[in-house]
Amino acid sequence: MRSWDSLPDALLGPAGQVTEEFIKLRLREYRGAARYLNQLPYGRNSSRTDLLGVLRESRGTCSTKHALLKLLAMEQQIEIALVVGIYEMSERNTPGVGRVLAKYSLGCVPEAHCYLRYHGIRIDVTRALAEGPAEPIVHFLYEEEITPPQVGEYKVHLHQDFIRRWLAQRRNVVGYDYDEIWRIREQCIAALSA
Repeated sequence: MRSWDSLPDALLGPAGQVTEEFIKLRLREYRGAARYLNQLPYGRNSSRTDLLGVLRESRGTCSTKHALLKLLAMEQQIEIALVVGIYEMSERNTPGVGRVLAKYSLGCVPEAHCYLRYHGIRIDVTRALAEGPAEPIVHFLYEEEITPPQVGEYKVHLHQDFIRRWLAQRRNVVGYDYDEIWRIREQCIAALSA
């Protein structure tokens, strides 16, 4: 997976509300907008569906940041896909979740992660890929192209359904039901925000 610097360096032309908001921030090209979002801290927004909230709140998640970039690409007529992929989140590929997982004697839990696809290349503007000890996420158990509004309820339901199927296939996760795995996963996300 690559980072924001693999996105096109296209100039932003007048197009719509999302473009206007980036231009107000003196961001005049697509790659610069992606770099800006990369530098914002990780954190849940007050609304999963108000994507401009990322700019107002100066934070975002993989879902809200990438969905906002997809909206910008749509206004600018740049061919970029928004993708949700599910992978097994562990301390190796997502530093910061290890203590939570160890507390429950788990090596991993399924996590839904949003990113972009440009010219067949996965691009993640939310992870510091060149820095730190994290292994890149290279194996996804499931991937699906989605639309920006689908980062809300649709993504949550897709993730929850996947966890139910994952548990049914995993006999080594003995003693945990869906509600417990979801609660543990929420603790992992809280650890990343801390």
